[in-house]
Amino acid sequence: MGRSVNLEGKVAMVTGASSGLGMQFACVLAQAGAKVILASRRVERLKELRAEIESQGGAAHVVPLDVTDYDAIRAAVAHAETEAGPIDILVNNSGVSTTEKLTDVTPQDYDFVFNTNTRGAFFVAQEVAKRMIRRAKGDPSRQHRIINVASIAGTRAFSQLGIYCMSKAAVVHMTRAMALEWGRYNINVNALCPGYIDTEINHHHWETEAGRKLIEMLPRRRVGEPRDLDGLILLLASDESHFINGAIMAADDGMSVA
Repeated sequence: MGRSVNLEGKVAMVTGASSGLGMQFACVLAQAGAKVILASRRVERLKELRAEIESQGGAAHVVPLDVTDYDAIRAAVAHAETEAGPIDILVNNSGVSTTEKLTDVTPQDYDFVFNTNTRGAFFVAQEVAKRMIRRAKGDPSRQHRIINVASIAGTRAFSQLGIYCMSKAAVVHMTRAMALEWGRYNINVNALCPGYIDTEINHHHWETEAGRKLIEMLPRRRVGEPRDLDGLILLLASDESHFINGAIMAADDGMSVA
């Protein structure tokens, strides 16, 4: 007897949905039946994704969002719930990075990474959680899910990615703190920590000499594809994950144990 994840009746908000992992997460959740809120600064890309999801029988809404702007976060979440209904699932995915030695990091570089990866992720989760908590007080049986997309770089250090590693390490610990405080309201908060994934942002790198050398250092000498995270994102978004809270889940092809 087969079994599949069914998210019909659920509303899922995905930040950073205009490309890469966010785009894949949104498509997968829509295919599972969720009504998906696509949030990002690149609205035209979101509209294209919405059209793709709708062409496959899914439902999607577009919401402009700059996670570095606190007022914009509050407005976007309010807009999302007006358009699609109460948010059951948040995939907190927006992220940026720089590649440089720690001695070369400027205050502008530092703020660029932390304002999106850490500060932005926190206040998006906070705004969504406030609404989830209010609903939970009226209906304690209702389940909610927050998935913070961190990175394996949040659990170990990488040369010339120090600021990125620091920002994602904060997301990892933020996840534990949120799980501790919000679990009583039936909000499960978990972190997804991908390893190296081939996306449009880094695709060119794997063809360079440095990229090929890096691949040779990986346990199975390969990088992942966004679809390799489908199973884990579906698990964490579904009611089947009701006993998973505060987990830091690596999907890195064994990289963290090599």
